[in-house]
Amino acid sequence: MEDSVSTRVKLSILAVGLLSFTGILIETSMNVTFPTLTKELNVSLGTVQWLTTGYLLLTTIVMSTTAYVLKKFHPLKIFIFAAALCLVGSLVCFMAPNFPILMAGRLLQAVATGLSTPLMFNLIFEEIPPTKLGLYTGLAGVVISLAPALGPTYGGIINRLWTWREIFVGVFPLIIILFVIGWFTIRGKAYGTEGISFDYLSVIGLAIVFSFILFTFDQAGSHGWLSSRFLLWVIISAIIVVIFARYNQKSQRQLIDFSILKLPVLRLRLFGYFSLQFINIGLSFVLPIFAQTALKLDSAQAGLMLLPGSLLGAIVGPIAGHLYDKKGATFPLMISGVLLTSGSLLFWFQSEKLTLLSITLIYIVVRLGFNFGFGPSLSDGSMQVQGRKKSDQNSLFSMMQQYAGSLGTNVLSVVISAVALTSGTKNEVLNTVLGTKTDFVLLTVLSLCVLVSVIYVYYRYEKEN
Repeated sequence: MEDSVSTRVKLSILAVGLLSFTGILIETSMNVTFPTLTKELNVSLGTVQWLTTGYLLLTTIVMSTTAYVLKKFHPLKIFIFAAALCLVGSLVCFMAPNFPILMAGRLLQAVATGLSTPLMFNLIFEEIPPTKLGLYTGLAGVVISLAPALGPTYGGIINRLWTWREIFVGVFPLIIILFVIGWFTIRGKAYGTEGISFDYLSVIGLAIVFSFILFTFDQAGSHGWLSSRFLLWVIISAIIVVIFARYNQKSQRQLIDFSILKLPVLRLRLFGYFSLQFINIGLSFVLPIFAQTALKLDSAQAGLMLLPGSLLGAIVGPIAGHLYDKKGATFPLMISGVLLTSGSLLFWFQSEKLTLLSITLIYIVVRLGFNFGFGPSLSDGSMQVQGRKKSDQNSLFSMMQQYAGSLGTNVLSVVISAVALTSGTKNEVLNTVLGTKTDFVLLTVLSLCVLVSVIYVYYRYEKEN
């Protein structure tokens, strides 16, 4: 009986999971509305993409604080605050008369998601027995991974039937329902922050580091990879990263205990976790743009082509978690690496001949690979630490997973822009096809690195056990 999970615990995880789902759903549903927003709000695509990049950046920064926040505040208080911000942010976005107000609403929602996702995993790590950890992290992974792919479908259909504003109306009932569920079911306690001081300088430093990395890639999109401006920003960003790393080594106060990165298996699982989300969010951004620009599909069709892969991936998530509980991390992670690499290669080789059907089928392969690896990577990472360090591990993985989405969106869009600068043509369709092909090459290399990391961990650390 000690391995059973009560209905209250299940509902508490569901409530927080739905809050994370709502934030991520809105984030990715806005991607297919970018062509509409550029005309309606009279801003460039480079400006409007900050609705995604800026949202993910702030979410990442908020997540970096949760190692402290989860120790300081009761889980229910965190949940109520996050749900309230999500509701207010949705109202602001719905009524936004211009881009700055819309951006402000999205940033309120970013804070909500930044708190809710680590809270969801914290409830799992605290209240779920080890024998079912893989299953529940797999289910939580479904929440995080299903929303990015359902978003374009939801956003495309709503934008086609009504306007982009109704995207925010549609989530009002869900926010109210999850708030009621969470109010009555979320329990738990804060561990306390005795002997721990909140490191405000680290928050500022982390925000600067993450922002400068994004701005550096922006320079490549505007001026090219070999431009002096891009190279200058690379040097500045590298210096800032070194300064931040040195500060964290010397400081008595720590935002996150980065010493856990000295654990080799945790470090490599974090790399895999980060890379999976980079690929996941990156593709949910690139494929709809490719479909609308190169294939001349409407926003609803561009969104719907991702739906079969999303649904099949959602089914696979808990199965992968069960495999982890029974057989360990290597088996599901090997399947993940093989499927991801195969799918990325197919996108690369077929990039100039892609159709609605072929994108849908190849995306199914990639999504199955993603869901086979996402939950087990997190579960195996959490097993490398104990006690209070679990909140550090949780915050670090949540933070880097979120930043992976921001960086994936930024880098893949920049690659398309940079290709357009050097292609020698102003043909938008040709530039999009060439840029997307380069994106697929990048994703193939990254997928292969994930597969190699899984093989390395098995032979270096797990085979003897």
